[in-house]
This record gives sequence, structure tokens and C-alpha cells, in this order.
Amino acid sequence: MNTPALTLAEPTPGFRINALTGAATGSSRALSGPLSAEITAALHASGNGEVAVRSVDVNIPLLEKNDILAERNRGYFLGRGLAALNLVSSPGAGKTTLLERTLDEFGRATKCAVLVGDLETDNDGRRLSRPHAPVAQITTGTVCHLDAGMIARAAQSLDLDGVKILFIENVGNLVCPASFDLGEQARVVLLSTTEGEDKPLKYPPIFKSADLVLLTKVDVADVLGFKRDVAVENIRRIAPQARIIQLSSRTGEGLAEWYDYLRALAAQT
Repeated sequence: MNTPALTLAEPTPGFRINALTGAATGSSRALSGPLSAEITAALHASGNGEVAVRSVDVNIPLLEKNDILAERNRGYFLGRGLAALNLVSSPGAGKTTLLERTLDEFGRATKCAVLVGDLETDNDGRRLSRPHAPVAQITTGTVCHLDAGMIARAAQSLDLDGVKILFIENVGNLVCPASFDLGEQARVVLLSTTEGEDKPLKYPPIFKSADLVLLTKVDVADVLGFKRDVAVENIRRIAPQARIIQLSSRTGEGLAEWYDYLRALAAQT
């Protein structure tokens, strides 16, 4: 199998001005030089030395560079025949614990790899380290999310031969990661019973982008007074497109359904 190379070249950022209308110009045109030169030319051409700018539409795609790199990542992963999952949640929702058990059970028959993102320490990377599953830690410093460039660089440090599932454990945050495509095939959002039923209503962007929502730590739901039906209703309200799996990494409830989901995803690549 010919595997496409994962290039790290980054495109030059750019901007576009769609319409600038003034006394010396037509209704719409592209600027060919610095804006100050354009205004000076318009002033010189104006009979009374004035220029009226009626509208300026500036479109600066701030995430354009990330989106381009994400598409390269996606093509690279698909070319290798692996499915990448972006796991996102609040801190402490159970991402690492779930991945530990997943690697120990599902990962014995299906080869997996993990990229772990944290602001500091390699604690989670060390927790997930297994002889049969390559793991790389990404330390972001003050950055509250992973981006496609980080994933491209970190993927180069992993031996992905034979890997069918790549888990990307994002930085614990329900806000920043929502805007950043990493090149994943599926975005998985975890909601813990320790967080309350209203999190999907408070943080709708991340749930709206979810392909799968995992309702975690359901074994302690009754003790906490957590209403599963209300949480599911809130998820459905915000993310009707998302599949929902309720599970417990401690008792094993729901893990068979989670593993079935992973097998089906791997079979699609």
C-alpha cells in the first residue's frame, strides 16, 4: 500500500477585501496595492479632495490554515487505513480512564495508537503507555486546545504501521477545541454525570459538532442525583445528529456498545 506523506508545510495566511466603493472607484474591485496607496489615489482623483467609503467587507478566515492542515491530516490517516477520533470533554470527565480500559480490552485485538494533549506534564501519556499501543504526549503550554499542526507533527513520532484506530485525547476544555478540526473521522464528546445535566445547554458549540456523545460515570449517577433522561434530552436538543452511549469505565456498562462503534468505524477506513 502506498502511504501518502504527511507534509508539514504551512500555507501563507491571506486576506480578501470584497468591496470598497469610493468617489474615484467603481462599485467593486480588488485592491492591487497597499490600502494607504489606494486611498491616496482616490483622494487625488476626487474633485473636492474627499473620498466617501460606503462599505468595506473584509473576510479573514482565521482558521483557514488549520482547516487546510486538518484536511491533509485526514487524507494521511485515511491513506494509512486508520480512523482518527478526537475525544473532547471537561477536565476529569474520564477520557484517560476510558482509554486505559479500551486499550487493555479492545486494543488487544485491534491495534490502536494515542496522541494525548495537556497543558503540562506527561502523566496521561505515561498512564496510557502500553507495549502494544504507541502513545505520544503533546504538551501545549498555555494553549487550551490541540490544533491540526500539532497533530501532524506528533503523528510523525508514532509507528502507525497496522494501526486501525488513532485516539486523540484533546486538552480538557469544552470551549476552545470546538473550533479546531484536527483531521479526525469522528468527534467524540464526553459528558460526565459529575458535571450536571445542563452542560450541553451551556456549551452548545462542542456538542453540536459531536458525532458521538459518551455519557460517562453512569455507575454513580444515582448517588449524585444525576438524571440520565434529562441529560439525554438536553443532548438530543442540542445535537440531534449525535449517537449517545451511556457507559462506565469502572463497571463496564456500555463498553460493548462503545467497542462495536469503534469496530464499525475501523471497518469504514
